[in-house]
Amino acid sequence: MTGAYDLIVIGSGPGGYVCAIRASQLGLKTAIIEREQLGGICLNWGCVPTKALLRSSELFHLIGRAGEFGIKTGPVSFDLPAIVERSRKVSAQLSNGVKFLMKKNKIDVIDGTARLAGKGKISVTKDSQSTEYSAKNIVLATGARARTLPGLEPDGDRVWTYKEALLPKAMPKSLLVIGSGAIGIEFASFFCTLGAQVTVIEVLDRILPVEDEEISAFAAKAFQKQGIKIVTGASVMKLDKSASGVTATLKSKDGKETALSADRVILAVGIVGNTENLGLEDLGVRVEKTHVVVNEWGETGVPGLYAIGDLVGPPWLAHKASHEGVIVAERIAGVKGVHPLDASKVPGCTYCWPQVASVGLTEAAAKAKGHDIKVGRFPFIGNAKAIAMGETDGLVKTVYDAKSGELLGAHMVGAEVTELIQGFTIARTGELTEAELMHTIFPHPTLSEMMHESVLAAFGRVLHI
Repeated sequence: MTGAYDLIVIGSGPGGYVCAIRASQLGLKTAIIEREQLGGICLNWGCVPTKALLRSSELFHLIGRAGEFGIKTGPVSFDLPAIVERSRKVSAQLSNGVKFLMKKNKIDVIDGTARLAGKGKISVTKDSQSTEYSAKNIVLATGARARTLPGLEPDGDRVWTYKEALLPKAMPKSLLVIGSGAIGIEFASFFCTLGAQVTVIEVLDRILPVEDEEISAFAAKAFQKQGIKIVTGASVMKLDKSASGVTATLKSKDGKETALSADRVILAVGIVGNTENLGLEDLGVRVEKTHVVVNEWGETGVPGLYAIGDLVGPPWLAHKASHEGVIVAERIAGVKGVHPLDASKVPGCTYCWPQVASVGLTEAAAKAKGHDIKVGRFPFIGNAKAIAMGETDGLVKTVYDAKSGELLGAHMVGAEVTELIQGFTIARTGELTEAELMHTIFPHPTLSEMMHESVLAAFGRVLHI
């Protein structure tokens, strides 16, 4: 037995490395095992590099609008390899940052592929050599990977997953994006802004299906105005690849089949948990629909074995994984007053243009739960800062319980709403009612004033429309 620890974390994504840091802060002897790059998918192949790409496309878009702001420019072009290189540098910087945090917090980093070798035991393989470690507690944070469907398998050339989409060697003239969740819409936004003809295909009846229906419809109109084609209520039955491109066969709900062709296809049809080859079945860990089953404390049912993050299911968000990591570390360390995760207080963000963000119940979900609701809406066109920024296409929507004044949900589409949503997340965490938010002073001129106005609007007191 090479090393004995209080806690070993398998996987160094936002859930794993945060869990390890918090455990070390609480005095636990901690190690983390990673088979690839510190930071996991999020820092290296997901959340972070996509935002770097989107920032480049946003600047390209804004420079193209320079004349609106009295700025003269010449012809504008972009260097795709340089855009990709910058995104990789951003990821590398943050991965190195995680390495520094591990050293700072005296966390041992073990390179290799881990497998559970019995209760409290882990076998780590690197370069065909295996080493065994022991720990009083083990946290599984192995994350997830792109889901594939029969007949739609990626080949890395014509049919991409998110990894290939992050490393395009050339800008496709045309692109089919299968799936309209956050991943699909963000890539659609990036490639469309840089000039590709983009079509988004969604099996459900609307894009961004987890968002409030009104926000989803607003976003769809904005995307279509930019030139993104949207096909809903259609399943992709097969992909026929050739030297010149890909042809997708679509089937609508009424059984009608059509064909769409493009240079490339991006698969964004969800994710599956990385549960294979971990030794879960040997310990009797339950796995359902590729995700490890846990209780509200991240416990698997096997004493001393926990699981967090994408591995345990939705919402598949880095910040949710990090919060779970802290909960588990504090639970193991015996910290008093720890609360289980409340998924209704986890904000969701999509970094397309315009951005989309939300927290809590949609209007439809609130009604379905039997709430008597009040709904407030405030458009960006009524906000001074939005007008000054030239970003008047957007909406802030709040959903309240009419009797108690509880903020049930908040939903936004427009510039910088991924930054604004945290205000409503704090309100839900603090259980603030409409009264506290109405009495909060919002600075002028800011986009945040729309948050205030949406609350006022829900109760018939809106000021600026």
